[in-house]
Amino acid sequence: MRRLLLTICVLAFLIPQISVSQIIAIKAGLLIDPASGKSFNSRIILVEGERIKSVGFGTAVPPGARVIDLSAFTVLPGLIDAHTHLCTDVALDSSWQGRITERFTSYILQTSTSYRALTGVVKAASMLESGFTTVRDVGNAGNYADTDLRRAIENGLFPGPTIINAGRIIAPYGGQLQLNPERPGLGTPEYFYADTRDEMRKAIRENIHFGAKVIKVVVDNQPYSYSEDDLRFMVEEARRAGLKVAAHCHTPEAARNAVMAGVASIEHGTRMDDETLMLARKNGTALVGTEMPREVWELFGAEQRYAVLIDRLQRAHRIGVTLVYGSDALYETGNRTRGEMALTILDSWKDAGVPPLETLRAMTANAAKLLGVENERGAVAAGLAADLIAVPGNPLKDIFALKQVEFVMKNGKVIKTPQQESPAKHNKTPESKEK
Repeated sequence: MRRLLLTICVLAFLIPQISVSQIIAIKAGLLIDPASGKSFNSRIILVEGERIKSVGFGTAVPPGARVIDLSAFTVLPGLIDAHTHLCTDVALDSSWQGRITERFTSYILQTSTSYRALTGVVKAASMLESGFTTVRDVGNAGNYADTDLRRAIENGLFPGPTIINAGRIIAPYGGQLQLNPERPGLGTPEYFYADTRDEMRKAIRENIHFGAKVIKVVVDNQPYSYSEDDLRFMVEEARRAGLKVAAHCHTPEAARNAVMAGVASIEHGTRMDDETLMLARKNGTALVGTEMPREVWELFGAEQRYAVLIDRLQRAHRIGVTLVYGSDALYETGNRTRGEMALTILDSWKDAGVPPLETLRAMTANAAKLLGVENERGAVAAGLAADLIAVPGNPLKDIFALKQVEFVMKNGKVIKTPQQESPAKHNKTPESKEK
């Protein structure tokens, strides 16, 4: 008997203990499903562990559950920024006017990868605080600071959004810089300069080996650019490893080459013409337009670019291109945090007349599909990751309500709560007609 008891004790020690997660019951005053465009009053969202257990009306709250009363708020999926640079932080001021390439080059040359990673920790926390629970980081992170940032967040070292990172950007010789012929290597490791097929293949494989989850290609920042065949070669090489390609394009020709080659998204697409936009719609290529607000273009000394971007966004929306929200924020202005800066792109979308529902889809369902996480994130539904935010007001009526995120949950963990979950100043449930 003694030997049996000893055996049972040993086995009990060796067998992993099953932990029971406390259920969280969230009382949502209004719940928005951006994909369908429907909104629902008085829903109960049960969260167990990292996932949503159920969503319903009149759902019984299990005994012992933690109740979070958001009955005075609108609840919706966590936001997604599909074009970020978390490991870059440039001081943006009037000295940038007419000297964008020069100032950006100076930052790259003077900032170490380790400093970039530390920058990323701060910017990631800021993005999460502002409601961005998932981001796609598209490079400019030195020697894989973005990979280390992603891994640290995944391993629970500090809070941050889910990151889909690009590693080192692939580009024709020179990338986005103007190099010194006496020191041509100064542009690396920021970029892979890949002009031959062997260089392209090696750049993609090395990126994947060192943790990239998406391949970012700069198509046209030099007088020469990648051809359709070049891009098709890289799209196929990345596809074999299960990765998508994001293509930085400004000219109509570059964007057309990228769309024809089968890239997943056009980044910027500044001067895309209607023909190329219609081709993007037909091929299912998303546009991540990065329409930075007017104030930023004024600091760049390029105010005219704002009108060009607003016109392109209006045409893309009218034509029916899949729109995905991307801030391109690598700076802060006006004492705003990085997360607050990422939300200023809402100003541009409102100026372009994009309806709030389409903007919400661009920040949730559309973005989740582009990033390949649609089976995990981008909606509030049973079985999905518990990435939730809450705002006062109704963003279907006023999209700027997203600038007042007061509750954030990431993978079932509460990151931010209102000072009072049902504050007197928001004592009315946001208006909605259930559809």
